[in-house]
Amino acid sequence: MDEALEQLRHLSAITSTLIAVYDADDRLQYANNAFRAAYFVDVDETLSWPDLMRRNFERGRGTVIRAANFNEWLKSTQSRRGKIGYRAFETDLMDGRWLWMTETVQKNGWMLCIASDITTLRAEERSVRQDRDLAIKASQTDELTGVSNRRFIMARIEDMLIAAKDGNVGCLAVFDIDNFKYINDRLGHHAGDLVLCDFAARIHQNVRRSDCFGRVGGEEFVLVMPGTSLEDAVGIVERMLAVIRFSRPLADSPDFRYTCSAGIAACTQADHVSDLYQRADQALYSAKLSGRDRARVA
Repeated sequence: MDEALEQLRHLSAITSTLIAVYDADDRLQYANNAFRAAYFVDVDETLSWPDLMRRNFERGRGTVIRAANFNEWLKSTQSRRGKIGYRAFETDLMDGRWLWMTETVQKNGWMLCIASDITTLRAEERSVRQDRDLAIKASQTDELTGVSNRRFIMARIEDMLIAAKDGNVGCLAVFDIDNFKYINDRLGHHAGDLVLCDFAARIHQNVRRSDCFGRVGGEEFVLVMPGTSLEDAVGIVERMLAVIRFSRPLADSPDFRYTCSAGIAACTQADHVSDLYQRADQALYSAKLSGRDRARVA
């Protein structure tokens, strides 16, 4: 924890992102170098936000305040500042920079302010950029379940295999919902879709930050686990299977339950994507033949 805090202090000191923390009385308690430079705050100063704004307004620096009467502007701004848990807005600085500012407020009143310099993103370009980002996201996301799609997950397998060539461990798990055709035939495709979404949501909640989970088609899903030993991968997958056993996803059929099977394979330095996937798929087939609702290792 001490090392993590030290790294956080170092990163916040060198980043160009503006970071500041205000207490419940709106008095500045922490500001990184970028924030102090933008708002002309000395290292040992703990000004209140109104005093900071007033001082910079009087000296023609800091935030651009388009008001003839500072006190009226202050009253109006304070009526919104810190009143909700989170808000985001644009703000200009007198030096010509354009910032995207966010305010996050705790229940005790302490506020975290983070601002990024978006000067180069002109208003007419911002819409194009947002459309592009949305298109990229859509191209990497499974439309039904909202998790990663086949294209994105296959790229993550390739990344893991590149790392494996340098001796790094990693594993791939392939999941398949048991008797899914029977679910569709008996309860209808809408129920089948609900089961797919339930499965994706429950597994996703248990995916580690370093791993990647996605749907590759039909009722088949994949979990990429870089830097993970086979023993650890088995434990991770077994816990996921247990989560699914307790799920009751259909409100109209409260007794309905379902299970899934999984095949797990560890990557080798010589593997291609197809090799690793085939071994995991064969292990999945073995799990199905063994009675379903279990994991098997290639």
